[in-house]
Amino acid sequence: MPKVSLRSFDLKLLALLFMLIDHIGAYFPAAPEWFRWLGRIAFPLFLFCLVWSYHYTHSRWRFLLRLYLMSLFMTALRWWMESRWPTEEGFGNHNIFVPMLLTCLLISTIEAWQENPKRGALWLGGLALSQLLYFQLPVFLPPLRHISGDLLTGLVPNLALCEFGFEFVALGVAMYFLRERPRQLAAVYLLFCLYQFNEEILHFGEAVQFWMALALPFMLAYNQQRGPGLKWFFYVFYPAHLILLFWLANFVLK
Repeated sequence: MPKVSLRSFDLKLLALLFMLIDHIGAYFPAAPEWFRWLGRIAFPLFLFCLVWSYHYTHSRWRFLLRLYLMSLFMTALRWWMESRWPTEEGFGNHNIFVPMLLTCLLISTIEAWQENPKRGALWLGGLALSQLLYFQLPVFLPPLRHISGDLLTGLVPNLALCEFGFEFVALGVAMYFLRERPRQLAAVYLLFCLYQFNEEILHFGEAVQFWMALALPFMLAYNQQRGPGLKWFFYVFYPAHLILLFWLANFVLK
């Protein structure tokens, strides 16, 4: 039986498909519960694609800037949608660009430290200042006191309060440094899934996030080839599908 081989393009399309299934389950309560289970596959695949893209990119500064600008855009979009069309459930906290940005910043900080501890200390200091700025910015700009923490972290990315939390940022960093070692990556990833299982069982009595383990075979099938260059498709699809689902769920099919 031939071995399955997946390009970066293929992995991104799979991640988009699982994300779409997940968000259909989120916006439509009548959707099958397993939509949300399959949706757990999406973000780990996005993280995996992210770290390889960050490894190959010709300009890391432009890469980081693009992630931050998308974070700002998603923050503004959520504020506008909830102000223009307020609903009981709201638009939702959908901003995966914040943990993506933080993952890349931590990767660069670690690599800078490995190459030159002084330069690494500058990166670390800048990252630490940004975390302090998150809590101090509302003090200096009182209007920001009236926005939620989810919105504020889109402006000033926060490691503890970003979507998915610091643990997934750490997972992304581990994926980067283990990207050429699939066995070690698989072991770390499965341990992370077990941690998620235990956390959910202890706190909620049921486990959903651990279904992310199903993403591992797709990652291990990656052949380090790019495929068709549809770089901007994801950046357009992500907000567009959320707007469509929000509109359908609240004003068309309700």
